[in-house]
Amino acid sequence: MDKNNDGWMIFFSSLPTRPVSKRMKVWRKLVQEGALHFKGAVYLLPCSADREKMLMALVADVSAMGGEAALVKTKLIETMDDASIIALFNADRSNAYAQTHKRLHALEQKVASLTKGGKSSAPEELLTEFRKIEKTIADIAAVDFFGSETGADYARRLRRLAEQLDAASHGRSPETAPAIQPKDPAEYRTRIWATRTRPFVDRMASAWLIRRFIDTQARLVFVADAVEAPAGSVLFDMSGGEFTHHGDLCTFEVLIKSFGLKQRPLKKLAELVHELDIKDGRYKVPEASGIEELLTGIRKIAKNDEEALEKGMAVFEILYQSQSV
Repeated sequence: MDKNNDGWMIFFSSLPTRPVSKRMKVWRKLVQEGALHFKGAVYLLPCSADREKMLMALVADVSAMGGEAALVKTKLIETMDDASIIALFNADRSNAYAQTHKRLHALEQKVASLTKGGKSSAPEELLTEFRKIEKTIADIAAVDFFGSETGADYARRLRRLAEQLDAASHGRSPETAPAIQPKDPAEYRTRIWATRTRPFVDRMASAWLIRRFIDTQARLVFVADAVEAPAGSVLFDMSGGEFTHHGDLCTFEVLIKSFGLKQRPLKKLAELVHELDIKDGRYKVPEASGIEELLTGIRKIAKNDEEALEKGMAVFEILYQSQSV
């Protein structure tokens, strides 16, 4: 991280239009080194001895290709202050990190399922995928010169995943999970139902299912862990919860089985939630990606967890009604 900026290096180049491969070679090198693209063939990098050496070598390469290139060092860019330029670098790095979001998010879901008792993926397989994503993010971090907020967030997510994978790899799960015991709905009326913060697919769907079919007067609350849950509350989709992942079933499926819910549309919804939450490829649900994007959008625009949950529950009510027609 370049905590103290010692100025800027501006790289200009002009290459023949053909062949395109020569222009691409220069572009790839600049992108690899984290250069910020200004306009046309003008790129910017923070000053450092190593980067200056690299750019001078690139000037020579461009000349050998039959083109022209120049490198200018300056302490000040008259039309922009340093803070504005640094913001552009950080935005560019954030976009690069975002390219890994879907892979990282999918891995987080699989690891979460594993830590809650799911067996859809082996820890070794998840660790292999983790290493690949870790390498990609490390390459971006190497040119995250000014320590973007997005970079810090991705680093935290990787640390958390590493801890979870380490715990899972040293734990032992039974080969077969015990049968799900049937529950009497009468014992779960007008209860407090507690779950984790930052609700997403399984928690949204499970909360909707609880309010719709199990406890219409349910009070839904969010807690960091089981210790913070109100006395007498029913915990769902969280470690130590009465209703959570069981074997290779997500919480939504566990609730359906526990309370013997037989409504036909629930079968299709269970397949959708399973695919989005566990992502083990068991069910082919073409609309899954679209629903996931919609729920992701809800979580982004919601003012708080309560609003996100209510909007997510509304989506599952609409999906249920569409299957009921």
